[in-house]
Amino acid sequence: MRIDKFLWFTRFAGSRGLAQDWVCAGHMRLNGRRIERCSATVKLGDVLVLPMRNRVTVIEVLGIPVRRGPASEAAICFRVLESPDDKAASQCPLDAPGETPLARHQTDT
Repeated sequence: MRIDKFLWFTRFAGSRGLAQDWVCAGHMRLNGRRIERCSATVKLGDVLVLPMRNRVTVIEVLGIPVRRGPASEAAICFRVLESPDDKAASQCPLDAPGETPLARHQTDT
């Protein structure tokens, strides 16, 4: 299955066009290789590295979906793998709501 369809069917992307733009940006990896083509094929057992807004998600393909169904149906097609970034991100104090790396803490003067 094409990677853009897979991302759309599994609800990682809101539309197929967004999935195509996401893949063509060149930041995604399929089995450790950087991909830039929407036509790259995803098979059972493949590992995808998906750059999100504030984290990186690593998934393993467990099944090929046949349609864009409900989220519960999409969730059985992949498994989120443990990565060192998950542990580091959970310990980062800047991940708290309202905290950004560019904002300064307010002090009473």
